[in-house]
Amino acid sequence: MAKVELEDIRKVYDNGHVAVHKATFDINDGELVVLVGPSGCGKSTTLRMVAGLETITEGTLRIGGHRMNDVPPKDRDIAMVFQNYALYPHMTVFDNMAFGLKLRKFPKDEIKKRVEQAAGILGIASILGRKPKQLSGGQRQRVAVGRAIVRKPQVFLFDEPLSNLDAKLRVQMRTEISKLHRRLDATMIYVTHDQVEAMTMGDRIVVMHEGHIQQIDSPLRLYNHPVNKFVAGFIGSPSMNFIQGDLVRDDGLRFRARSEAFTIALGDTHTSTLGDYHGKEVILGIRPEDLYVAGSSYAPQPVAEINLTLDVLEPMGNEIFVYARSGEPVIVARVVPQSLPEPGQPIRLAMDLAKLYFFDVDTEKSIGPEHSTPLVA
Repeated sequence: MAKVELEDIRKVYDNGHVAVHKATFDINDGELVVLVGPSGCGKSTTLRMVAGLETITEGTLRIGGHRMNDVPPKDRDIAMVFQNYALYPHMTVFDNMAFGLKLRKFPKDEIKKRVEQAAGILGIASILGRKPKQLSGGQRQRVAVGRAIVRKPQVFLFDEPLSNLDAKLRVQMRTEISKLHRRLDATMIYVTHDQVEAMTMGDRIVVMHEGHIQQIDSPLRLYNHPVNKFVAGFIGSPSMNFIQGDLVRDDGLRFRARSEAFTIALGDTHTSTLGDYHGKEVILGIRPEDLYVAGSSYAPQPVAEINLTLDVLEPMGNEIFVYARSGEPVIVARVVPQSLPEPGQPIRLAMDLAKLYFFDVDTEKSIGPEHSTPLVA
């Protein structure tokens, strides 16, 4: 396996569109790094530049310490798993997995050994004689992964490989890929738009937006310490609530929501953190899981309570999504099953004061000491 290094990688198309702006990060030997972001953010383009399927406009790509900018894809010692499986319909599973090795003139015994070994790892040894049309979506995806494994490449590249599967199979396959990573101790780069996949699979995550890298960090650091409003809103499901308002002094520091929908008192920690923002407009963020029904025995302390009107309830079985408002915007809470008012009735929610986030209105960067050290690549 090998280390992958991207240094100021830039991709500009002939029409002038900049798809990737100076991407700089490393994937360490044996690490699984996930590139995540909404459609059009540049994550797949970045992966394709690593693979050699897209030319690099500027910057330097190294794999295993060797510059790869002008090296053909076949000579980069990488294996790629695509979204659409790309299996040959007229070939058996065995022949699909063996095809790349046959092109490289591997001995028959070595090909058989590698294919059977990969099939054993992936649990598809019993279907080696079948053709793709006889397989389920999950089996086809395993064959595509197996075709990559038999190559024993320096780097594995996955381009949204699970997006064609149903929800249950996606959960199963992301677990299988994570287990495969640990078993092979392989260097892997995985692209997805699904933040749940990113959070559950990645050693580190690269969050991208409009061609720019927003933050590179471990899953928990991204969740707990987002560097800006975009990362805070993208990581977590349902998304973080954002409420615009002013910081005012009234018997201590208070946050007053726009249109005076509600006002909450902030503690000493926030007073010192937000010192430069007194009298200014800011964005308050709080995750749905850090909101509670006021008076609940499981609510932490200290809290700030706000009066809202219940809009919608979404019972999920083990939890309930509560949508409530006092003006704009709608606030989403994720609470345990309990007796709740009917839609249209008042509801009082409690915010965990230790879990409040604040963002600059103009830059949308996080405000606070956690973010004084740059985390953006």
